[in-house]
Amino acid sequence: MGSALIVSNLLLWIAVLSLAAVVVALLRQIGVLHERISPVGALVGNEQPRVGEPAPVLEVAGWHGEAIRIGGRDAAASATLLFFVSPTCPVCKTLLPHLDSVRRAESGGTRVVIASDGPREDHAAFVSTHALDRGHYVLSEALGRAYQVGRLPYAILIGADGDVRARGLVNTREHLESLFQAGELGVASVQEYAKRESGRQRVA
Repeated sequence: MGSALIVSNLLLWIAVLSLAAVVVALLRQIGVLHERISPVGALVGNEQPRVGEPAPVLEVAGWHGEAIRIGGRDAAASATLLFFVSPTCPVCKTLLPHLDSVRRAESGGTRVVIASDGPREDHAAFVSTHALDRGHYVLSEALGRAYQVGRLPYAILIGADGDVRARGLVNTREHLESLFQAGELGVASVQEYAKRESGRQRVA
């Protein structure tokens, strides 16, 4: 009878250890799942000006030669979304249809300015094919340099107060929307916000 008790206890411990191993494996999977579904926003680098700093003020020529002012305080109290593209950028083309819907979804009538550089003739077919608003399409190498744009597609959200609210490399509609979310939250990116909130929860 004593040996039977030892065997039963041994089997019980094996079952407990097996259950513990299953729990550990589940916790790991939950962690992986959390990373996969955590907020994904525009990729923010070390470009200047940083979020929260004043945006450079430039006056650039629009498609028809009209002057378009970028940066500074907006008397109309509206934000500006600068979207840097290239006619040869495939991802840029996939995001163009989402610009208007993203703008309409935001209150305050955000102004969308599509920016690029290079010879005008290289952009004519691009502008026509995608029915882009010529009144808000600018060709300016100086604009890209001022905001240190090195990769495309790239977007910058400038508040009505003239400060940079959010910026980063955008590859999806979610990345575009994340700029507005980050601007509302007052953070450089939604990743930064998620990381900060996760830290607070661990401390609590």
